[in-house]
Amino acid sequence: MNEPRDTDYMPLREVVYMTLRRQILRGDLKPGERLMEIALAQKLGVSRTPIREAIRKLENEGLVTIAPRRGAQVARITLQELNDVLEVREALEILAIRKACELVTREDLIRIHEAQESFTRLTQNPETDINTLGDADEHFHDMIYETTHNRRLMQMIDNLREQMYRFRIELLKKQSVREKLVGEHNEMIAALESHDVTRCINTVQIHIDNQRSAISESISE
Repeated sequence: MNEPRDTDYMPLREVVYMTLRRQILRGDLKPGERLMEIALAQKLGVSRTPIREAIRKLENEGLVTIAPRRGAQVARITLQELNDVLEVREALEILAIRKACELVTREDLIRIHEAQESFTRLTQNPETDINTLGDADEHFHDMIYETTHNRRLMQMIDNLREQMYRFRIELLKKQSVREKLVGEHNEMIAALESHDVTRCINTVQIHIDNQRSAISESISE
């Protein structure tokens, strides 16, 4: 199932649940796609029982919907869900960039630049897998979060990350959006280098607002 080795110690139902959850979050299972128990059981090499249990658990998380006569399908991304997640993310990101602006060192900036260079190269390669690009985008932001030395803050952002992943994949579908993200990342770096707190906060707010607009447009098409 291509899961990390630590799943070897988990009950089968948990492995199936984590596999399906990851596929939904990463966009391998698309919003609106039907989840056929027999087909999934054959694909994962398990019986229908752990598939059924996983689907129920995913329904409780809001990642799957079950409708009469239509069965289970991957939940569609809604504007309300988008706004809820981005509202929380903006508050955490502003706190993180404020702390980073105060504490960032030359060594930190070197790591942030390297992460941005990697992300930029990937955006320029049309063959780049969208999940790889999403991981590179996350890594860039991680380099900023780490400068805060606030473990609790990083933990909260990490908890939100999985909920954000579906939106991130939607965001990265268009090349024009990818290019805009590169520019926004560069502006974040420049703001951090200037140690200008107001400028840093503005870059984050613009970054989040642009994401809200781009993702809203994508899911409305």
